[in-house]
Amino acid sequence: MATATIPTFRTDAFIDGAFRPAASGERFVTENPATGRPLAEIAAGDAADVDAAVSAARAAFDDGRWSRRSPTERKVVMLRLADLIEANLEELAQLDSLEAGKPITDCREVDLPETVKTFRWIAEAADKLFDSIAPTGPEALGMIVREPIGVVAAVLPWNFPLMMAAWKAAPALTAGNSLVVKPAELTSLSTIRLAELAAEAGLPNGVLNVVPGLGPTAGQALGRHMGVDALSFTGSTEVGRLFLRYASESNLKEVVLECGGKSPQVVMADARDLDLVADNIAFAGFTNMGENCTCGSRVIVHRSVRDDLLDRVVAKTAEWTVGDPSDPETRIGPMIEAPHLAKVMGYIDAGRREGARVVVGGDRAMPDSGGYFVEPTVFDGVDNSMSIARDEIFGPVISTIVFDDEAEGLAIANDTNYGLHAAVYTNDLDTAIRAARALRAGTVSVNAYSEGDIFTPFGGFKESGFGGKDKGLESIDQYTEKKTIWISVKP
Repeated sequence: MATATIPTFRTDAFIDGAFRPAASGERFVTENPATGRPLAEIAAGDAADVDAAVSAARAAFDDGRWSRRSPTERKVVMLRLADLIEANLEELAQLDSLEAGKPITDCREVDLPETVKTFRWIAEAADKLFDSIAPTGPEALGMIVREPIGVVAAVLPWNFPLMMAAWKAAPALTAGNSLVVKPAELTSLSTIRLAELAAEAGLPNGVLNVVPGLGPTAGQALGRHMGVDALSFTGSTEVGRLFLRYASESNLKEVVLECGGKSPQVVMADARDLDLVADNIAFAGFTNMGENCTCGSRVIVHRSVRDDLLDRVVAKTAEWTVGDPSDPETRIGPMIEAPHLAKVMGYIDAGRREGARVVVGGDRAMPDSGGYFVEPTVFDGVDNSMSIARDEIFGPVISTIVFDDEAEGLAIANDTNYGLHAAVYTNDLDTAIRAARALRAGTVSVNAYSEGDIFTPFGGFKESGFGGKDKGLESIDQYTEKKTIWISVKP
């Protein structure tokens, strides 16, 4: 395998402006999924460390060292942080590539630039959001003001480590909150480094804290903590349900969930340029190894164009090279860990048993590497009742399902517990508008696979989550409270 320069690892918790080991002294191993070998030992934070981080965050919030700074002052610090992320882009890209198995080209050209863009765009909004005045009579003045919610917890996924940290940290901090972040135990390194850069940018002690640790210990402690005012979680629907339970059993903290998906890509009979459609379908299904909540894993295609489209998708699959993530030519790296590899291969085996046909891929790749690689895989002959069509696989697996008329295609697309993303391909404007309105998903793209950009809100319907949105100005709303101030005026 190609050799990359290994950056310095920060492996302790970052609490109240300083690195510290876990109070218990415990550590856990993070590994390189491309080799199966250990990378580092990370501080295993638990309830004691969470309590220390929340206490530091509360003290910082209450004394106003950040929460009562003017929006413009906060903006200046956040922009400085964006500059520092950009200046350290290569180091941060390598951290995510090494620990998550992400292709280094994706980290350099997508994840890190998007992280910088997120911090800059949200920061610029800090002093451009206005409060409002109610239309009262002369006897009163009614002010509606926006205030930071307080101490925010962010529990991150492992598939986009630094970018997901940005989606939550940028709006939460820009709004004036204090923040405690628990990165995924499989991918802690870049988030810990982010906290160090935030301190260098001028963020006061206690405002951004990072507590690495395991879900049942550090994650649950955050979910149940009486000092946390709001919690934002990205990850599986199963774990999202736990955070709702934790909130109900503690202080009814606000909970924002962005959970799983099983995104349909509906290809109508009149879809233009099937080569372009196939390119989008392959990208939607295989980018980030399919370890993506919006993975376009269900291709729902009109019977009249199924064969032509499938031939093109198979041809495009050959362009998705599996290999060492440090190689700039690699497009598909490893699955995140050995249990996840077993899960993905289990779904592929289940698809075969249930009667679907593998038209390309279907096997483990590069077994001699010690890593957790899977071939990009395309199934045909899939029925929407099969497990590969119902369950979130989180791997590079596409299922092809046929339909005979528009109503049937849209019904199949909506026949899922999830509703995060959907796409429709058609050359007819009326069809595009009808489909976009009919598809039950938080984001619908037309003639493309797209999650929008930082300007547009991102979140799902149904079991894909609720409670708020990442990205866009809407991302700030979930970290603020609106207060009415009613002033009586003497005549």
